[in-house]
Amino acid sequence: MSRKKRHSHEEHIDETWLIPYADLLTLLLALFIVLFASSQIDAKKLGDMRQGFNAIFSGNVGVMNQSSTIAGNSPNTTDIPNGGAQDPGKITDARNEALQLMQLQRDLDKYIQQNNLHETLTTTLTGDGLMITIGEVAIFPSGSAELLPEARKMVGEISKMIIAQPQKVTIAGHTDNIPIHTREFPSNWDLSTKRSLNFMKLLLENSKLNPAQFNATGYGEFRPVATNDTAEGRQRNRRVEVEAGKRLRE
Repeated sequence: MSRKKRHSHEEHIDETWLIPYADLLTLLLALFIVLFASSQIDAKKLGDMRQGFNAIFSGNVGVMNQSSTIAGNSPNTTDIPNGGAQDPGKITDARNEALQLMQLQRDLDKYIQQNNLHETLTTTLTGDGLMITIGEVAIFPSGSAELLPEARKMVGEISKMIIAQPQKVTIAGHTDNIPIHTREFPSNWDLSTKRSLNFMKLLLENSKLNPAQFNATGYGEFRPVATNDTAEGRQRNRRVEVEAGKRLRE
């Protein structure tokens, strides 16, 4: 009786899917290379982002509340070489500064809401710091640099909130384009400068603030935020801005 030979049968595994998969990976790699080559990377903005908000996110800190306003395309003052090593101490400082500014904005937004000051007091978080904008109607009589009596309470509250902020603080006065010609104020520039100076002096009545971190300036009608062709626009332009910026560096 003849024996049938048993032939070993090797199971064949279909590996044809690897070819299109490898092609797909190659195409994706090529796409990323093209995108990277065609992009323009701003080293300053990247460095500022690394030192600030990215540091916050890496530290598991919650994002800003919904009432916060972020303004983009602001100039940066930190210059980090692209790809260079970063000082861990500077990263920590940048993170702490950003956290303090965010907390200051939350405190101010709460104060604004509690006192129904939305029309006269606003906050804007920018790449350089926190901008606090106060409308003229809440702090000065028309054509005057003497603060209204009721403005003292609001300015006092602001001074309390910025005590814990180790940043430089710049106060800037602004006017509309309606000319002023008085003995005290020959021009809008004089009026805006005197207003910012008086506002700063009132802030510094709080002895816990460091005067070395403050400065005041006036821009007259030359930096409007709205048109001067309407009464509403001119009212928006008459304002004082308080910018709590980054800490003064040695």
